[in-house]
Parts: sequence; C-alpha cells; structure tokens
Amino acid sequence: MLAQLFFNGLIAGAIYALVAAGFSLIYSTGKFIHFAHGAVVAVAAYFLYTFFSILGLNFYLAVILTIISSGFFGWIINKIIYEPLRRKKASNVILLIASVALLILLESLILLIFGADVKTIGFIKIAKGLEIFSAVITPLQIIIILSSLVLLLILYLFMKKARLGKAMRAVSDNKDVAEIVGISSKKIYSWSFIIGSAIAGVAGILVGLEQNLEPMMGTHLMIKGFTAAIIGGIGSVPGAILGAFLLGLVENFGIWFLPSGYKDAIAFVILFIFLILRPQGILGRKK
Repeated sequence: MLAQLFFNGLIAGAIYALVAAGFSLIYSTGKFIHFAHGAVVAVAAYFLYTFFSILGLNFYLAVILTIISSGFFGWIINKIIYEPLRRKKASNVILLIASVALLILLESLILLIFGADVKTIGFIKIAKGLEIFSAVITPLQIIIILSSLVLLLILYLFMKKARLGKAMRAVSDNKDVAEIVGISSKKIYSWSFIIGSAIAGVAGILVGLEQNLEPMMGTHLMIKGFTAAIIGGIGSVPGAILGAFLLGLVENFGIWFLPSGYKDAIAFVILFIFLILRPQGILGRKK
C-alpha cells in the first residue's frame, strides 16, 4: 500500500509540477497572479482533442501543434489583456481580477464550443499495469512521470544556462536594473507567457491522455498548481516543482487515513499552514 500511494503521489505531483512551473515562471517575471493559467491547461487539452480526435491528424503532429498553439495562445493573452493593463499602470489587484475573469471566460467558451459532455482522447489504450515494489503502475503513468521530469530538467537548464533564461531571472530579481543593462522587460514578459503556456500545453496533453476532458478542469488544476507554488515559494520555479511533488505525495498518503473525497481539503489545509507559518514557501526568500 505504501508503494502504491507513493507512485500515485508521484503521478499527481508530476502533473501539478508542470502547472506550477509555468505559473511560477509567469509570476516571477510579471509579479502578478495569473489564475487564467489553469484555463490555458484546459484549452491545451482541447487543442489536442481537436487536432487528434476531430481533425484526425497524426498523434505526434497533434502533440507538436498543441504545444505550439498553447505558447501562441499565452502570447495572445499577454498582448490583448495584460500588456494594455500594464501600460495603464494597473495595480496587481486589477491584474488579478482580470486573470480570474479570463479564467471564467475561457472555461465558458470551452463549454459553449465543445459542450458539457465529457471528452476522451483515446490514443493510448488501457494496458495491464506493471508491478514495481508491489505497486501497480500503467505504462501511461510511467510516461507521465518521465516526461514531466525531463521537461522540468530542460526548464531548469534553460533558466540557468540560456541567455534568455538568465534575462528572465534578471527581470525577476530586479526589473529596473535589468532595464538599465539593456534587457527589455516587455519582451521578457512575452517570452515568459510563451514558455509558461507551452509548459501548460504539455500538462494539458498529459492530463488529456490520462483523464477525461471537461470544461471546468482548468480551475481544479490551477488550485493545485497555485497551492504547489505557495508551498515551494511562489517566485521560485524549482520551489514550485518541489512543492508540487510534496503536495501530490501528501494528498495521496492523506487519503490512506481519510476518504478520497478529502483530497482537496488536504491541499487547502497545507496551503493555510504555509500561508500562516511560512508564507514565502520552502525555497522562497523572505521580503
């Protein structure tokens, strides 16, 4: 039972980590809470459904198009919604309200276009699980964990080694100083939305393969991603990833003692504990 709960926690944590990493990346540069990021995950899942199930494209081509479309969709959100608000010197409260409104709008549009009935991708057929340390894990779940870990490693190396990644870290640390040395914060904001939303696209693909699609799925994923980011340190991408895996493990070990319906309650209890005792998170810096 312990081994099964551990693997279940890793699978949940891998999904939460992708959501939290993209969300934290956007927050660290823009310094506002982009709740609509959860809707971008849901939109990405429906992109895959459209490309693969409706248009009948090759699955791997559909995956590539989904990631590209998700990044472009994030860029459009920034250009149309957030950039005009920043030009008008809108406060973070206004940006937060706009993000919540955008989350509701996007989920409503999904409901209007695709309907309320549950959708399935159906590419990977149900297969017999593999037994590892007395725990049963399916090939798809192994793919989810490995894909998440590889992508998060690439993101870490990108932020540490790539010129653009270093520029994003500079804007995150101090926008004004970054502007003085010639780094355009406007371009960095755009790139953070493109990369963060592309990561959300990967999360949407993995969620769509393992679970059914429904219009309001983005809100649930955003709650978990936001909680993970708070636990790990909302301005720290590695912290958000750490918080996501911790949240996934605690949730799944928690339902060993409580009914499974309490999983969301466990997440909120952890969120409140960190907000009260350590609001900067595990890897966050106290300001």
